[in-house]
Amino acid sequence: MTYLIDRRLQSKNKSAVNRERFLRRYKGQIKDAVGRAIKGRSITDVENGEKVSIPVKDVGEPSFGHAHGGVWEIVNPGNKEYLKGDQIARPKGGGGGGGRGKAGNSEETTEDDFIFELSREEFMNYFFEDLELPHMVKTQLTATTEFKNQRAGYNMSGTPSNIHVLRSLRGALGRRIAVGGGARKQLAQAEEDLATLLHEGAPENDPLVAELRRQIHHLHTRLLAIPFIDPFDLRYSNRIKVPKPMTQAVMFCIMDVSGSMDESRKDTAKRFFILLYLFLKRAYDKIEVVFIRHHTAASEVNEHEFFNSRESGGTVVSSALNLLNTIIDERYGAGQWNSYVAQASDGDNWDNDSVLCRQLLINTIMPKVQYYTYVEITDGPQQNLWEQYAGVLEHHAHFAMQKIVTPADIYPVFRELFKKQVK
Repeated sequence: MTYLIDRRLQSKNKSAVNRERFLRRYKGQIKDAVGRAIKGRSITDVENGEKVSIPVKDVGEPSFGHAHGGVWEIVNPGNKEYLKGDQIARPKGGGGGGGRGKAGNSEETTEDDFIFELSREEFMNYFFEDLELPHMVKTQLTATTEFKNQRAGYNMSGTPSNIHVLRSLRGALGRRIAVGGGARKQLAQAEEDLATLLHEGAPENDPLVAELRRQIHHLHTRLLAIPFIDPFDLRYSNRIKVPKPMTQAVMFCIMDVSGSMDESRKDTAKRFFILLYLFLKRAYDKIEVVFIRHHTAASEVNEHEFFNSRESGGTVVSSALNLLNTIIDERYGAGQWNSYVAQASDGDNWDNDSVLCRQLLINTIMPKVQYYTYVEITDGPQQNLWEQYAGVLEHHAHFAMQKIVTPADIYPVFRELFKKQVK
């Protein structure tokens, strides 16, 4: 018989390689699970991990087993029924199994699923995978924190422009007091002794007087030799970078939910909204999300109704813009909120209403928001709403619009809309 012993060194993350191999092998099933999770997940919870369930039949591995054929010699301790040489009948059917066989007398077979948890990083990798630049997405979104310089004590080295004069002089004074303290005491004592001798009538040529005068001169010289300021005394203002306190923001998601906006277009819009939320979440400590849907009429709804409602009929975009203006005035005005608007539509709207939308944006809404983005999700030509919105750009630089044809266009469009402006 041969024994195999694995003596390879195991690191702390010894299962990391096996996990990566597993993720590569079942990439298709995991992507399907992530896609289902995105559709059923809130925008504000997109960064969390996810439990993924894969049927056992998809993760089956070849394994060795012991067959029941051949001749077996069995020793049964405590046997009271058989003697040596007796033949034992072979058991009927296979051995016990877990999860795949029949349970009791039930005629239905049950099969367990293999469930494992995707980490936040793994989930975001799969979320951004079908975009053209997935790694750049994560880098861009995690690099939006701003910092400010803040004083944090003093350093003993630095540039001349950062010298703290008061602190340096205070240190120099303390050093001179500490270094010359003993000499000053001796000088005071010597001067007192000399004054006493001279008061008692001691002549100038007295050896003791001469010695005291020599000692006083030496102590004066010693004290004068102490530098007024030394490089050791210099102190430089120390400044560190701390996260800049961010104000609160509100993100308005406006979407056309008429019959022309099918499920695939809604899913594309949701991915764009998720990117925007992630971007703003890293720039603001507090952020609220407001969902506005519209067909011929507009209403504020929750996220589930926003993405899953099915409507039919025409489209009146101005109803959503009027509701947006009302909500900003009533709940997010007074300059305390940074308002961002993302509008998604296929662009199909009444001609007269599109003109009204352009006027509402130019005269009323754009002065109240930080940034307004319009994405037209269509694989056809640009619609009348696009043509009217193009006139807004001439009046407001913080208005932007792009067209999305396929999900692969989401990130390039997002980056174009939110690229850093060159001043």
